[in-house]
Amino acid sequence: MAQLSSIAPRGWDGAESPFHAAERVVQRRAGANEDAESRGRRGIRRTMPDQHRQFFAEQPFMVFGGLDANGQPWATLRAAEPGFVTSPDAQTLRIDGGVLPGDPLAGRWQPGAMIGGLGLQAQTRRRNRVNGVVSSVDGDTVMLEVTQSFGNCAKYIQSRTPTFVTRGGTHARAPVETAIQLNDADRALLANADTFFIASANVAEEAGPARGADVSHRGGMPGFVRVDDATTLTTPDFSGNRFFNTLGNLLHDPRAGLLFVDFASGDLLYIAALAEIVWDSPELANFPLAERLVRFRITEVRRSGKALPFDWSDVTFAPQFATPVLPPGSLPA
Repeated sequence: MAQLSSIAPRGWDGAESPFHAAERVVQRRAGANEDAESRGRRGIRRTMPDQHRQFFAEQPFMVFGGLDANGQPWATLRAAEPGFVTSPDAQTLRIDGGVLPGDPLAGRWQPGAMIGGLGLQAQTRRRNRVNGVVSSVDGDTVMLEVTQSFGNCAKYIQSRTPTFVTRGGTHARAPVETAIQLNDADRALLANADTFFIASANVAEEAGPARGADVSHRGGMPGFVRVDDATTLTTPDFSGNRFFNTLGNLLHDPRAGLLFVDFASGDLLYIAALAEIVWDSPELANFPLAERLVRFRITEVRRSGKALPFDWSDVTFAPQFATPVLPPGSLPA
């Protein structure tokens, strides 16, 4: 990685807002528009600060969001020894390999593709984000030109530490399964989930400097993802950085890509869905801490067994939930 400087980049330096019109609509509805604009101009940058560049290089995995050939967003993972993500300069992220079997963005890591990235260190509850455009590809090495860079708070991140593990050769791995609805195993995984990732996008030209793909983290106590039926999920939206990047994208284009990790087995569950923002409903009472809900109508399910090469430590739930330590896969009493 190039030598880091000691000068942190300034905040947003453009005349246009760092948020597109749909993000600003959601901000206004939530009563956060002035605060979001002010904090966005301070905290969102066109280049990565040195601490973010260092942070990405220290992680064994990174979450990405992008679009398939039909414009459907998908959230996906790349994982390898720390250092597989580096930063040659403050506006470039280099991703060397780490491709996992079943990546729904396979074939879409191409020059010009819009990609959102999330670096997450679960054990310390740190996370930082980048959005950008692929500038070049050489095999499994991708160069990403960063257009937006910002940090996120530690809220709702469950603490667990990954350790690399070999899960068997490719010949022993089951092929990726596809379906149009959840099976019983999927429903059990989602009902016990405490974390998922969501990809969304606004690639319209009029989005200006906020145009692109995005990927975000969601965390809650097991049961915070409610499985309504084989094709419908309902999840809470908690108070976060109040930028409303995800909800703004979903207001513009309701297509979303969800990624669930089975931390016990390494299985990955990818879901494509259409999202509806539920602003006011008696259902909110069923989701502690929720300020609104998001309902997902599932259009596709993909299952990639034993794809993630980690074992994980016992989970310590985020302090917002104030619950005891439980082993992976356990439900609270």
